[in-house]
Amino acid sequence: MSTIWYECKVKYRKTDDIGTQKVTTEPYLVDALSYTEAETRINEEMSAYISEEFKITNIKMANYAEIHPFENADRWFKSKVSLMAYDEESGKERRSNMYILVQANDVKEAYDNTIAIMKNTMGDYTIPAIAESPIMDVFPYFSGEEGEMEQLERFNALKASKPELVATGETGDDFVGAESE
Repeated sequence: MSTIWYECKVKYRKTDDIGTQKVTTEPYLVDALSYTEAETRINEEMSAYISEEFKITNIKMANYAEIHPFENADRWFKSKVSLMAYDEESGKERRSNMYILVQANDVKEAYDNTIAIMKNTMGDYTIPAIAESPIMDVFPYFSGEEGEMEQLERFNALKASKPELVATGETGDDFVGAESE
């Protein structure tokens, strides 16, 4: 059974860097079997982060085929991947699109991460679009069974890692863990 992701919008009062409070609505992604479970899970997850009141304003099914956290990345990007297949009956090339949520620091790194994800793909594909996603955080479902606890810890460690700058002399924009060309 494939994973079903739900995008949940949460409205709450947020304190910014200078100490002023403002009401904000932010989208989060949860792995659930139904809208009801998605609502329950987002309530549980957000209760751990937000001490004040919050309101779930919207829940909708997200159109992501896969979610990939990467180490030392702090933002989520939506990569559109077009898979190409040849239809032998009609003699035409067909494209089917899928969307992958990838963690990265910028669009170039999101592109590189998408290439890394797709490297073992047997068929031809193109990446026609990559855009920064408004998703603030991702909460996958883990049942708590022994084998999945390691998977949960690895996912959370990748997701929570912060980028570290490396002194490079000229540009200063290289990150630890980023592939160099």
